[in-house]
Formats: sequence, structure tokens, C-alpha cells
Amino acid sequence: MEDEQELAKLRGRIAQLESENADLKKTTRTGDAVLRRRRRWLSALSAVLIIVTIVVAPIAVLGTWARAQLVDTDRFTATFAPLAQEESVQGFLSDQVMGAVEENVDIDGLIEGVFDGLGELDLPSEATAALPLLQGPAAEGVRSIMRTGVDRVLASPQFAQLWETVLRQSHSQAIAVLQEDPDAILELDDDGTLSIRLETVIAEVKGVLVEQGFGFASNIPEIERSIPIVQADELAGVRAGYQAAVTTGYLLPWVLLVTLIAGVALAKRRMRALAWTGAGLAISFLTLAAGVGIGRWYFMNSMSPSIMPSRTAGVMFDQVTMSISSVVTALVLLSVVIMIGAWFAGGSKAARGIRNALDSGFGAARRSLDRHGLHTGATGRFVERWHRPLMAAIVLVAIVILLMIRPITAMSVFVTVAVVLVLLVVLELVRRPEPAGKPGASGPDGPVEGEGEAPSDAYELQVEAQKSAP
Repeated sequence: MEDEQELAKLRGRIAQLESENADLKKTTRTGDAVLRRRRRWLSALSAVLIIVTIVVAPIAVLGTWARAQLVDTDRFTATFAPLAQEESVQGFLSDQVMGAVEENVDIDGLIEGVFDGLGELDLPSEATAALPLLQGPAAEGVRSIMRTGVDRVLASPQFAQLWETVLRQSHSQAIAVLQEDPDAILELDDDGTLSIRLETVIAEVKGVLVEQGFGFASNIPEIERSIPIVQADELAGVRAGYQAAVTTGYLLPWVLLVTLIAGVALAKRRMRALAWTGAGLAISFLTLAAGVGIGRWYFMNSMSPSIMPSRTAGVMFDQVTMSISSVVTALVLLSVVIMIGAWFAGGSKAARGIRNALDSGFGAARRSLDRHGLHTGATGRFVERWHRPLMAAIVLVAIVILLMIRPITAMSVFVTVAVVLVLLVVLELVRRPEPAGKPGASGPDGPVEGEGEAPSDAYELQVEAQKSAP
């Protein structure tokens, strides 16, 4: 009877345990389902943030470039001032100045008046008969002298200095035109034509010609004339884009950096996500570079030959976009470096194989240094203890430095990456693993576990053996 009671109790206990086990499995499955759903949402959010970063990155580059070129007076002047020393630009300006003068000064009429006055003088009949024959060459001679004077002025250092001075003084006007200021020296038409007025240039040419004794130039009146320097339909909408660029040109890159970090941090496989982000950014920036090339082709076709010669248009476009081309090249290089670095730090079989080979090589180098008496002692153990944080700090500082460089260049990326690699190599050569179980030995993640003073790896075993060898 007692046996039956004990058996019943055991059966009841077993049933209770089975019920509890079923409840536990159900709870576990529910928890796993919740975790899976959360993981899917986090992965989706990570993908969205990374895609937004890749897509918006070219816009951030354009905004930063526009802000730097049009808001920074020194950079604006450094971009446009060299145009005054380009022969194609000087020739274009000379044609425009001469065209403006002839439209406002009747050279043929003035010469005709001079010869009419000579004809009224008591000249020999042969001279009077020759006057009409000389009238045409005289007018062309006047034009030739004026052209020579204009060319000399435009090619002189004084004009280059004047051009730079005007750029600096009118920089606020360049901003004002994008803000629809009616008093701006630069003007942007509704059809997307950006023009600069020639009043200052013509007045300077007139003054120089008069000083050189060419009194005829005093007949040049004040002329209101504008020459187009950029024409594109899209410029009609640049004004609003410029205002947004001024506001966000500095902040947007930092915002994208935050979205990039958040996107990678939320990813399940972070190094893989970072590698794909680097590849996506490289493609995005290459697309921007292609867009600049297409813009050059479109600009030259829209400007030449109706507005300016093709060579002049090409020189002007290249000068204006030189900085953004350099920045895009640097960003493509940086993106490729990020992609390679993330792949190298990832968990692929090839990456692990390369890391193991490098670890073996650095281990052999450390053993060789120790054999030659180049021990790093406490410094090496400190570096070993904080190895990963130190590596992360080096990379983070390098990223901040690159973000602070304005404008970023391919050389700055190359130098920064080279310095980072050198520092990482030095870090690997300096580090010395501490013996496991050493009293007080601890790392960033807590105390180091072990027994006694036993070395932590084969390398330490070999070092101890070498020290104890006769």
C-alpha cells in the first residue's frame, strides 16, 4: 500500500515537472520569437540607416562644397582668381570688351568726321583725293590699337590683381545674388544664366588707355553690360539649394556619420555591414564623379559656341570644379579603405587566415626583439592589456582628423592611412602578453583567469625557456 502511494506521488511529481517543462519551453519559444522579431526590426532599421547614408552622401559632399566655395571668401577667391591668367579667358574677355565698346562707340563715324574735317582744309588735290582711301585703314588701325591696348591690360599683373580685388569685394554680392538681392554685382536670370557685369573692367581699360596717351578712349561712355559665366537650366533652382547647403553644409556630414555608426551598430554582423557600407559609398561617390563629368559635357555644349568658345568654357568649368573633383577622389579612396579594413576585421575564412598569418609574423618579430634584448616590459604588458581599445582609439582619432580636414584630399587620406598602419604595427611589436593568473592582472573586461604564473601562450613558454636556458 505504501509502495502504491509512493508511486502515485512520483507520478504526480513527474506530471508536475513535465507541465513546468512544457511551460518553460513555451516561454522560451515565446521569448525566442520576440527576440527574432526584435532582431528583424533592428536589422531592417540598420539597413535603412546605411542606405540613407549611402544615398545622401553625395548630397552632403555637394552641400559642403557649395558652402565652402561660396561662403568662404578666401576659398572663393582662390578658385576664381586664377581664371584671369588663363589665355582663353583673357581672349574671351577681350572680345567681350571690344564688342561692348563698338556697340557704344561709332568708330567709323568718328573717323569719318575726322576725315571730313581734313577734307575741308586747303589741301592739295592729290591729298584730298587720297583721303577716302585712308578712311577705312584708319578705322581698322584704331580698332587694332584698341585691341592691343585691351589685350595688354588683360594680360598685365595689374589686371590679375584687379580681378582678385573685385572678386573679394564682390564676394558678398555673390552670396546676395543667391539670396535675390537686386543690388548684387552677379546676377542670376530665370533661365539659369549666371552673369557678371563688365562695368568695372571697362572703366579700368578706359583709364589705362587714357593714361597711355590714347585720348580717343575718353569717348568710351559708361557701359552697362553683363557677360554670362555659367548657364544651365538647373541653376534656376540652385538658389533654394544653396540656402539649404549653407545651413546644412557643415552639419550634414556629421549627421551622416551618426547614421552610419548607428546603422553598423544595429547590424547583426557589424564588420560585414561596414564593409558593404564602404563599397556602397565608393559606388555612390564614383556616381557623383561621373555626374561631374556629365555636367562638364553639358556645360560646354550649352555654352559653346553661342556664349563663349569651347576651350574657355572647359577651362572655367575645370577651375570651378577642381576642388570637388579632388574631394570626390579622396572620398572614393577612403571608402575603399573602410571596405578593406572592415573585411579584414570580419569573420570570413580568408580574413581569419590573413590575421593568423600576421599574428604569427608579429609573434616571431617580438621573439626576435626579445632575443636581442629589446624587451618592452611594463609598457608591453600595458599595451597588451588595452590592445583592442588602443586600436579602436587610433582608428577613431584618424576618422575625426579626416572629417576635420576641409577640403579632404587623396593625399590627406593616404597619409592618414599610412600613419594609422604604422601605429598599428608599432602597437603589435610593443605588446607583450601577460602571464595568466598573475596577481592583480586584469584587462578591460575583468581579471585574467589562470593558475599560478603559467604563461598564457606558446610564445610566453618559449620566452621563459630562453630565459632559463644556460
